[in-house]
Amino acid sequence: MSGTRTHYDTVIIGAGMSGLAAGIRLAHFGRRVCIFERHNAVGGLNSFYSQGGRKFDVGLHAVTNYTRPGVKGTPLTKLLRQLRIDRDEFALCEQKQSRVAFGPRGGVSLRFTNDFAVLESEVAQTFPAQIDGFRRLVAAIRSHDDVSLDARPVPAREVVRAHIGDPLLEDMLFCPVMYYGSAQEHDMEFGQFVIMFKALFFEGFARPLDGVRVILRVLLDKYRQAGGERRMKCGVKKIIARAGRAAALVLDDGTEVTADHVISSIGAPETESLIVECGMRNAVPSAARSLTCGMEEKQEPAAAGGLEIPQSAIRIPHSSIPQPVQPPGRLSYVETISVLDREPAALGWGDDTIVFFNDSPRFTYARPGGQVDLRSGVICFPNNFAYPDGQRLPEGWFRCTCLANYDRWAGLPEDAYRADKARWFAAITRNAQRFLPPLPPGTLEAATAATDMFTPRTITRYTDRAAGAIYGSPVKNRQGRTRLENLYLCGTDQGFLGIIGAMLSGISMANYHILQKG
Repeated sequence: MSGTRTHYDTVIIGAGMSGLAAGIRLAHFGRRVCIFERHNAVGGLNSFYSQGGRKFDVGLHAVTNYTRPGVKGTPLTKLLRQLRIDRDEFALCEQKQSRVAFGPRGGVSLRFTNDFAVLESEVAQTFPAQIDGFRRLVAAIRSHDDVSLDARPVPAREVVRAHIGDPLLEDMLFCPVMYYGSAQEHDMEFGQFVIMFKALFFEGFARPLDGVRVILRVLLDKYRQAGGERRMKCGVKKIIARAGRAAALVLDDGTEVTADHVISSIGAPETESLIVECGMRNAVPSAARSLTCGMEEKQEPAAAGGLEIPQSAIRIPHSSIPQPVQPPGRLSYVETISVLDREPAALGWGDDTIVFFNDSPRFTYARPGGQVDLRSGVICFPNNFAYPDGQRLPEGWFRCTCLANYDRWAGLPEDAYRADKARWFAAITRNAQRFLPPLPPGTLEAATAATDMFTPRTITRYTDRAAGAIYGSPVKNRQGRTRLENLYLCGTDQGFLGIIGAMLSGISMANYHILQKG
């Protein structure tokens, strides 16, 4: 189809959670939408792959923002309503319990569940001198407007320290929140902290029995039923800019498409790298130049009502708002996956769903100097959700995540890369066991049926995410605007976090910039 011209109301770059949600929302309102995805699987940073007859989840430890049926006004209920999804379609099952474990062997621990009262009780018992300050912090979090698109950024640690005087409790609250959503080292913006605190502690964790595949199937079915188009294994190679607008897109296969609007879910720096100004010599093929430099301006689509974004936010002229500079992220991760011949509870590891750990006097959340930082991390047991009676995963799963340095992995020769993966796999799994009930020597090895591991290099290879930065740029762009009038960001670099947050990001940007335009 090289040389064929095709026009859409909206083109979406990337078939991750946010891109799929934006596509569903727009297609529901009759917009002609096409999602272009360079890879052969949807889901982006939250997908799955097959190996040895097994399906391995990528990214998903748990869906955050879980609330039980009947609870209104939460991110999950808003998402379901906007995408016209029945909550039973996601088949979400609650976590059993999770904990934050600090100290060389996790001697100081805070347990939490999807009932916030459990965490409050744990803080009162473990940090009795801090409970009043903790409750004041909780009140401040509840009153904060975390969905404002133009809120003034404030350092989270500054706000937390105004209420919490014990550095250990401070770090124990930041560890889960940062590991599950912070692109910023050492600290995070308070609005981002509020989003994640609510998602993890006020609401909680859940998972479908069959993992992320269930959520992706639902999203694909809704998108298809609404009339959306999707092209896989065909990414966007260039965004041709003319007069401050995205005038055309050149695809990997040479096809040229045009659109009134473009939504990119691939990240801010990654999107900026695609933009080529019309008229730059040798920037694009002559056929693309002749197409883009002679285009007529497109009419904006009509407004649509019944949306979430307040009218006052819509009337800000694009040219009057400086766009934030969004540098590439620095934070990446390694994760080991052990498939067991029995459930973790049968090994004596109990009912923990997620364990966030740190072995040092202070919690350090930053790109490590070496390949991996073993001082802190996350342990996930997908078996330990409250699945329906009689249903269970056929095998046990033990996943361990730690901070990693992309540069230390990216340029390795293949033999050295494989050797380092094997060495770190053993070190990471051994390290994580310090925070779990001890096992007799050789028990885990004897119970292990299969293993795998991803590194920052894996992340970049399969998602094109610069430097393997799962949470993207440390600077977020809540309004999703770019320097091109009709090119918008959704997903990680827009700033709504987690799987539910990613989908709400796609919905919000579709509502804000396209359906309620004018």
